[in-house]
Amino acid sequence: MTPLLSLIGTRLPLVQAPMAGSQGAALTVAVCNAGGLGSLPCAMLTPETLAAELATITAGTSAPYNVNFFCHLAPEPDAQREALWRSALAPLYAEAGLDINAVPSGAGRAAFSHAMADALEPFRPPVVSFHFGLPAPDLLARVKGWGSVVLSSATTVAEGQWLEAHGADAVVAQGVEAGGHRGMFLNEDITTQVGTFALVPQLTAVLKVPVIAAGGIADAAGVRAAMALGASGVQVGTVYLCCPEATTSQVHRAALLSEASSHTALTRLFTGRPARGIVNRLMRELGPLNPAAPAFPLATAAIAPLRAHWEAQGRGDCSPLWAGQNTRGCRVAPAADITLALSEGFADLA
Repeated sequence: MTPLLSLIGTRLPLVQAPMAGSQGAALTVAVCNAGGLGSLPCAMLTPETLAAELATITAGTSAPYNVNFFCHLAPEPDAQREALWRSALAPLYAEAGLDINAVPSGAGRAAFSHAMADALEPFRPPVVSFHFGLPAPDLLARVKGWGSVVLSSATTVAEGQWLEAHGADAVVAQGVEAGGHRGMFLNEDITTQVGTFALVPQLTAVLKVPVIAAGGIADAAGVRAAMALGASGVQVGTVYLCCPEATTSQVHRAALLSEASSHTALTRLFTGRPARGIVNRLMRELGPLNPAAPAFPLATAAIAPLRAHWEAQGRGDCSPLWAGQNTRGCRVAPAADITLALSEGFADLA
């Protein structure tokens, strides 16, 4: 048994990565019932939808589960940057026949708050995880007061040490291979980001809390490699995206199962914060890290109409096709089957 298993109480030291926009409670429940720690992404939910999803999870499984929140600071609106952003997108809007002056407002993703904590408290979830650091001390104290185990993502050694010092019970070592948003929070320098198998042993050497390897793990061999480097468990996301329990769009599924998935990049275009996805037209034409993109999560609003336009035609030209660098494990199979295949990497655990 690894220290992580003692902490979270699952049969396997396997965390299903929370994937906002590509899953709901069904995937969480399926992974929990297969022995892993199923996760629910909550940054795009309202307190009401959060409560409904949690009711579904608790009705579907008696196993421990994880709820995941962002804890970013809301940015100040920047009219000049927004104007640059709309200018960059103007040709795409014109091609699609859309009015760029009718861009909807709204951030699309919300940070953890007392309102969300109010919705969460009746359920007292076994595990609560965070991205972009940890919430304010009073919010973190509420979560810990329920007896919830707290996880958070680190992309550097300094971030891992900060998380341990500020109350994380375990640290997710998010290598640069991982799909979706980078969990970086101490700085915005992309050059600080390193691979999973470089980050894990560095973190295990300095942290007392369990370290969970994340990024590029797609099969049992990857699980074994991560555990051999000292990880107490693994977090896996991309390989679950084509499961029937996931809500991944057909456009996204097709990209994951195509040759296009071999080329991913970090991009700020879709939300304003670095995240890894399959390279598509928007990324090629604007450059994946175009500085015109507004601060996270304000970039989302102007992308949404373009995404809807092209997806209606079966194309992912302007869609965030989140994926890690290793998509070879993606297949159309039940989440339980994926979990079972990954579990073979833990066969040597006592």
